[in-house]
Amino acid sequence: MAENIRENKMGTQKINSLLLSMAIPMMISMLVQALYNIVDTMFVSKLGQDSLTALSLAFPVQNLMIAIGVGTGVGTNALLSRSLGEKNFDRANKVANNGIFLSAVSAIVVMIMGFFLVKPYFNSFGASENVAKLGTEYLSICMIFSFGLFGQTMYEKLLQSTGKTAYSMIVQLVGAVINIILDPIMIYGYLGLPAMGVAGAALATVTGQIIALLLAIVINQKFNREISVTVKGITKPEGEIIKRIYAVGVPSICMASIGSVMNVCLNQIMRLFDVATAATGQAVFGIYFKLQSFVFMPIFGLNNGMVPIVAYNFGAKNKERIKKTIKLAIIYATGIMIVGFMLFQIIPGQLLRIFDTGNDDMKEIIRIGIPMMRSICLSFLLAGFCIVAGSVFQALGHGMLSLWVSICRQMVVLVPAAFLLAFFTRDITVMWLSFPIAELASFALSFIFMKRIYKKEINVL
Repeated sequence: MAENIRENKMGTQKINSLLLSMAIPMMISMLVQALYNIVDTMFVSKLGQDSLTALSLAFPVQNLMIAIGVGTGVGTNALLSRSLGEKNFDRANKVANNGIFLSAVSAIVVMIMGFFLVKPYFNSFGASENVAKLGTEYLSICMIFSFGLFGQTMYEKLLQSTGKTAYSMIVQLVGAVINIILDPIMIYGYLGLPAMGVAGAALATVTGQIIALLLAIVINQKFNREISVTVKGITKPEGEIIKRIYAVGVPSICMASIGSVMNVCLNQIMRLFDVATAATGQAVFGIYFKLQSFVFMPIFGLNNGMVPIVAYNFGAKNKERIKKTIKLAIIYATGIMIVGFMLFQIIPGQLLRIFDTGNDDMKEIIRIGIPMMRSICLSFLLAGFCIVAGSVFQALGHGMLSLWVSICRQMVVLVPAAFLLAFFTRDITVMWLSFPIAELASFALSFIFMKRIYKKEINVL
């Protein structure tokens, strides 16, 4: 009976209502995650610019961890949804169990790295002794206890792949709310706890992730009847299933990892300027990523709702439903991006003052940050289409196309353009024009690949 309900929902419900019912819970949970990121940085900003800079430099590694978890989950999600569309329920179970196995392996590898590589990472930026100390405290905790992040992410993807996005939303909400509640308690030392500063922010983060993981396990075991997850299945990985998961997952991981590499490169490029300007620029760059997540996270939630619909109907060979889903997703994503563009253009100063450090550092943050935000947000106008297109490629098993777009955007165009603008103008506010320049290249490639996918795979169903 559960299987028939699944088929009716994904294969026959009106596309707009189906997409919204799948995407809105994920968009809400992603907005809460973005809100958490902003609140987290607000609390840390009160500790001073060194703490802000430390978290900004830690961000690429955290983003890499998320990339590995989400990328593995995307591969699992796409293959699982497609298996359900083909009514291959045995393979769907194997995909779920192998996905959990891969998330556990990822957590172990990251934990080991957390013990040995964090301090050398911060020293590579020429960071001050205090920034390196604060960053090492924060990032070590996040990496050593990363099993919460990887496990929560995978179990959420299992819920999404079977259409249970409301439960996935609940898991994310619980984790994010716990983070928000614990942040001031652990950072500043309330309720009898010692003031732990940035280490407290890290402990609040991993605590929320671990509790969310436990909740996700319970919800999957109790409500996710379409798939069966067992200890025996998890401990018996299958090479063929892993290969197919990573056929989609590795490009997704690489795409987000390239984002981390890009972030590191831009932080290094800022060393072309004097030490004070570079430190402020690195802090502002971190603030920007916290703020832009409030625009991008809802689109990622939209994509999380879209991917299983596209993958399921591709397995069921229903091209009209695929086309309508993609069209609506592009419309909604572009609308969200236009709103973000307007906010970043009209009130950038007010957005930056959310992270007021309470001292003279804030004047430089505002001076550098306002032109940065107004330049970068020009890329928003094209980014909605590019993000949706990348998820469509992944849903149909063409993760490499997404990877090529990402490599071109961030490494072939964005980083070289940022370096050239910084080197020749010696003006840190000019280098951010590299973002809209790179987005133009991304849009052109995405459009070409999407046209090819429509012609050769969707229209022939």
